[in-house]
Amino acid sequence: MTDPTDRNRLDEEESPYLRQHADNPVHWQPWDEDALAAASERDVPIFLSIGYSACHWCHVMEEESFEDEGVAELLNEHFVPIKVDREERPDLDSLYMSICQQVTGRGGWPLSAWLTPDGRPFHVGTYFPKEARRGQPGFVDLLQRLHQSWEQDRSEIENRADQWEAAIEGELESTPEAGEPPGSDLLESAADQAVRSADREHGGFGTSGPKFPQAGRVHLLLRAADRFGVVEYRDVAAEAMTAMVEGGLYDHVGGGFHRYVTDREWVVPHFEKMLYDNAELSRLLLAGYQATGAERYAEVARETFAFVEREMRHPEGGFYSTLDARSEGEEGTFYVWTPEQVHEAVDDEAAADCFCDRYGVTEAGNFEGATVLTVSEGIPALAEEYDRTEEEVEALLEDARDQVFETRSERPRPARDEKVLAGWNGLMISALAEGGLVLDEEYADLAVDALEFVRDHLWDADAGRLSRRFKDDTVGIDGYLEDYAFLARGALDCYQATGDRDHLAFALDLARAVESEFWDDDAGTLYFTPASGERLVARPQEVADQSTPSSLGVAVDAMLALSHFAPHDRFEDVAERVLKTHSRTVASNPLQHATLTMAADRRATGSLELTVVADDLPAAWRDRIAGTYLPTRLLSRRPPTAEALAEWLDDLGLDDAPPVWANREQEGGEPTIYVCRSFTCSPPVTDVDAAMEWADDLAPE
Repeated sequence: MTDPTDRNRLDEEESPYLRQHADNPVHWQPWDEDALAAASERDVPIFLSIGYSACHWCHVMEEESFEDEGVAELLNEHFVPIKVDREERPDLDSLYMSICQQVTGRGGWPLSAWLTPDGRPFHVGTYFPKEARRGQPGFVDLLQRLHQSWEQDRSEIENRADQWEAAIEGELESTPEAGEPPGSDLLESAADQAVRSADREHGGFGTSGPKFPQAGRVHLLLRAADRFGVVEYRDVAAEAMTAMVEGGLYDHVGGGFHRYVTDREWVVPHFEKMLYDNAELSRLLLAGYQATGAERYAEVARETFAFVEREMRHPEGGFYSTLDARSEGEEGTFYVWTPEQVHEAVDDEAAADCFCDRYGVTEAGNFEGATVLTVSEGIPALAEEYDRTEEEVEALLEDARDQVFETRSERPRPARDEKVLAGWNGLMISALAEGGLVLDEEYADLAVDALEFVRDHLWDADAGRLSRRFKDDTVGIDGYLEDYAFLARGALDCYQATGDRDHLAFALDLARAVESEFWDDDAGTLYFTPASGERLVARPQEVADQSTPSSLGVAVDAMLALSHFAPHDRFEDVAERVLKTHSRTVASNPLQHATLTMAADRRATGSLELTVVADDLPAAWRDRIAGTYLPTRLLSRRPPTAEALAEWLDDLGLDDAPPVWANREQEGGEPTIYVCRSFTCSPPVTDVDAAMEWADDLAPE
């Protein structure tokens, strides 16, 4: 039998990240049965390297070590080297990142783990330089030492692997003793915790860098401010959002958000752009706009949607994953400016000067001799300085920005990872669908195009199964809970934005698949991996928010919303059981579990049902509803006639009308709205302002 480890096999993979390493002299293997079997047959450890295409230190470690013939010889002779794209295999990343954080107290990428042939880890770390420096062990020395230990101290390695496997199971797979589902008081506790951790000087959370967007925490604060009327909650939320839209996290020329900032002041970002950040932050800004009325938040949401459509959209409608931080081997060069470069780009000297003043472009710079753009001077101050009206200054800046954008478009561009992931598309679909309600219906069209792309390419309707990844007409990888949950919420949001029952039907199908594939009745939880999937050293759960929302929390929230349409109580029962199982964990640190905290709040207070009985949502109603901050809103649409409703029920596979639609007829042949929460309902009303008054009356106390 041919040994698969006698060559680098990554040229057969679809992942752009794996293909980046296909020319390395290291005999990289994908994570598959052949590679794992080879490790067992050769009786050598696995060296597992996990990263992603936009990861800066992944590139550095490749250049230093994986392109080196001597390092490759060590890896190929004494280990089975396996490369994993964490964006394709978040399950593997979760397992081995868990033990890395437990053992070393930190994590990050590239994640480097040495495993026994059956997958149990015995040594972990992140980036290792080729030679030892600054207290870090050298990668070459480490490989030699671990090979020697494998040969001479095998029993010690096996014992450590057993202990670490147990630690992973305890951290990720086991479930605590169940308690009562958290009540609405948890929201206030989480908001208080957020205020205590807030940076009131610079915005966001924590008083040092790096700083991450933490969209879930800001959503939570907005909801608590609306519920309890605490001004401080809204202030902290606004400070965080303003820091994000005015600092270097945001791309002030092309729109869209970078991954995080490296400093407390929100100036220098890590320049990669991820689809999920741009989805979650644009959705947050829409909520911020509704809650505060700040037009700047809506403006940045529009610009972010424009960036995503322009630079991350597949021609058929889905969305790509990431843009790299680097171009031509250097991080950030696509995005930074010097005064000379601005003046070369802008043909009007006053406009160029004004642009530099507005965005802090100086000779000294703030990043390696150049400047990351931040909002450094207000429009009123610029108007005074340049002796112009504020409108004239804004026009001047807009003209300068257009020219800077055109000049920048001629620079070497960061690489784009063009795989389409179901879950990340679900996040973007939700944001665009909400944008279709709040800003412009064209965004709902983009959401629907993406939903249909994912449904056509990644959903197997006959089997009721979702695949995770589409790339170059190739589909692969069984979907994880985040794929089903994020996409189910996206489909539900498309139904709310358009009233199309097909989107609701898809959301229900996805929720049923969640129940059948991820629900464990004995454990009382939803696992991250499907029951029919590959068995690893543990079956993880995703309880806490990470760089994306907790898939467990989104699944619970979506199932609670969809239970209004399902003719049974299983969705609600699953959601309630999950909240009981994790109640003590969430209560111990509600801020770390912001998504589950908000799902628990929906269960405790009920969804705000707005059932519209009409062929189309009247424009005035859309504007009124979209302009109102309603965090647990469920905009339910149904046709006005019994005949049309019967067709809907038949298409949805429902025998009877669910309570959210049942006995809800039009009043006087006019578009009619019913407002309900927790079994308390308004009478049928034909005036949207009256409906919003009922929404206020039914607000939880």
